[in-house]
Amino acid sequence: MASYLIEPFDRLPFGGPDKARRYATERYQGAAGLNWYDCDPTLRFLMRRHLGDGFGWAEPRLRELGALMGGPVNAWAEETDRNPPRLEKYDRWGRDVSEVVMPQSFEAARRELVATSFTRPAFVAEAKANGVDPAPLGVAWSYLLDQADIGMACALGTGGDMVVGLTELFAPDEVKERVRALFAEGAFSGEAAQMLTERSGGSDLGALESTASRDGDAWRLNGFKWFASNANGSAFVVLAKPEGAVDGVRGIAPFLVLRERRDGTRNGVRIRRLKDKLGTRSVASAEIEFTDAEAFLLAPASSAGEGGDGKGLARMMELTNGARLGIAMMGLGCARRSLVESLCYTRAREAFGASLGEQPLMRRKLAEMIVETEAAQALVFDGYLGRPRLRVGAALVKLRAARLGVTAASDAIEIHGGNGYIEQWPVARILRDAQVNPVWEGGDNILCLDVRRAVERDDAHEPFLDRLAGAVASAPGGDDATADLVNARIGHLREAIGKWRGLDRATAEARLYPLAQYMADVYAAALLLEQAGWERADSGADRKALVARLYARRHLADAGPLRAIDAPAEDLERFKDLADGAFVRAEE
Repeated sequence: MASYLIEPFDRLPFGGPDKARRYATERYQGAAGLNWYDCDPTLRFLMRRHLGDGFGWAEPRLRELGALMGGPVNAWAEETDRNPPRLEKYDRWGRDVSEVVMPQSFEAARRELVATSFTRPAFVAEAKANGVDPAPLGVAWSYLLDQADIGMACALGTGGDMVVGLTELFAPDEVKERVRALFAEGAFSGEAAQMLTERSGGSDLGALESTASRDGDAWRLNGFKWFASNANGSAFVVLAKPEGAVDGVRGIAPFLVLRERRDGTRNGVRIRRLKDKLGTRSVASAEIEFTDAEAFLLAPASSAGEGGDGKGLARMMELTNGARLGIAMMGLGCARRSLVESLCYTRAREAFGASLGEQPLMRRKLAEMIVETEAAQALVFDGYLGRPRLRVGAALVKLRAARLGVTAASDAIEIHGGNGYIEQWPVARILRDAQVNPVWEGGDNILCLDVRRAVERDDAHEPFLDRLAGAVASAPGGDDATADLVNARIGHLREAIGKWRGLDRATAEARLYPLAQYMADVYAAALLLEQAGWERADSGADRKALVARLYARRHLADAGPLRAIDAPAEDLERFKDLADGAFVRAEE
């Protein structure tokens, strides 16, 4: 039944039941309230593949998770976006308390997510006891959460692994015990933050100004961090230059700073203000000042006792690749949610005598969104679950998936028309949130520089190219043309990397972006062919082969003088296969 009043204008002469039906509110049901596991055939396919015999044990838990994310967590996210965190700077006596007050919707979501996380120690132990690999389940948990609220994903996961891992290696025993207590529910508990960025810039870490000086077995840290997310956390990894250390990157070291000192008093951590952000309002980002804060060096002490071993930043950057995959997953979550909202809307909205989803131009756009989202999904899941981990993988995956989150959300707004630009519809928030993903953990240029380091220092392109060749070797028979095209591009990519390595330094740096994009294009096409082989073996179907073919045709094929206008119209002819394989409602 309709929940709105029937107004007089609904009965105007040019109105009538047929026109009124087009604007019936109940027809426009988007992703909210759906079970996001049940409606996602691609996720179910990947879970069957990666869990194997453990899928039967895992699926009821995945179904419960899908209902939680599509229902309460998504609703809490909308409420938190309207009522973001606020800063209580002083108490009634004028003392600086720097307390971040989170909305009740955030606290409710956090409690439920921590209690049901697939990465919490109790769940991991239960899965292993039943012979189930918990890693794919943890990836699915992040994938579903990021469709609801990437800000919450940031709040729960930022720096947790880094804090726990480095503390266990280097902190005093009593500090380790305090950190273990804080993270008893796992790294995704919302207690951590990493604080790198200063006013001098976020990428040029060698220019930072925060300093640390020895104070017995601890350090006193002073400085000002310009953009620190999850400011309401309790344990921070902070970059600073120890007094006496060399200037530049080798002189930087990571330190652990807790909200309270070991004696129980408040530590010297002051919040100047919260950032008034475009999106991701569910994670509190702030400007933070450290004033003689008690800190602990998260690196082995050097023989001189100053600044650690000079490898603190490098050690921390190794952990950053995991964070980059997390941001890539956020981009994928934004893209997936944008796709689902677009499919829902175009099935309900009518124009020119048919639903939008039946119009050829709209089908072309929706087919493109489906293919690009599934390509990014293949990249992100391979980044997490592929073995061995590729040195260049995280940078390439983030480069592609983070940007897709923005473009897919922008497409979704256009598909919704003026409605999409209104905050009461869901896609406006998705676009606001998605825009941060290309910034967090390194913009496109920083990712390209990381690809350069990996190739020049580690010859990381060799295992990467081997991975691509192995993926194509798993392609199903029957579409040799696509496999031949991707194999040819793997050879061309090897040639391009060789040519690039012979360029002068400035030109080589300028060419990094198209090189990295080429690597991501071939990477995704190869993985989609591999998935097509899995699907053929699993069910005999050829939908993933279609997705791989459409992706390779768009990104790798020579469009020719006609710009592929004469190419086969499989995106239209088999649109139902594409759409039904991307999204289904329970009643369908």
